[in-house]
Amino acid sequence: MTDHITLDNAPPRAVVQFTCTGRAVGKMRNELDVRMVQPMEERFELATDEGPFHGGDASAPPPLALFVGGLTGCIMTQIRAFAKRLGVGLADLRVETRVCWDWAAKGRVYETAPKSFEIDIWIDSDAPRQDQLALVAAARKGCFIEQTLGQGNTITHRLRDGDGWVAVD
Repeated sequence: MTDHITLDNAPPRAVVQFTCTGRAVGKMRNELDVRMVQPMEERFELATDEGPFHGGDASAPPPLALFVGGLTGCIMTQIRAFAKRLGVGLADLRVETRVCWDWAAKGRVYETAPKSFEIDIWIDSDAPRQDQLALVAAARKGCFIEQTLGQGNTITHRLRDGDGWVAVD
């Protein structure tokens, strides 16, 4: 596929694949090399860190901040991109996202579970309310992160063991 995909030359269906290689540096800092490898190539260098609770220096956002920021940015991007395609003028756009997890101490570690995902959207537009609602509905379906969160997903983990891999249950 071409590195310059537009709506006009995009295939009717494609796999979008990202990879990320992380390396531990410092106390709790992680340097991340994030790459889109399909259907085009892009590369980003990011970092995460934790604050004192986990023994970090807070030199970069914690992973949960990037997660919530990614969710917010994803829906905002889709609203803005789809507004153009659907002919809905946007004078302004603001989004507030609240994500809550349950946290429970389990001895020396803890366990978490998602509790709620709430996204409030303010659109300043002269378009009829029905068109704005259709825009948000389309953006929700186009937001990769929201679509991922809305499904039951299986995440596999493997641990390197010599020359092979061992599944982590």
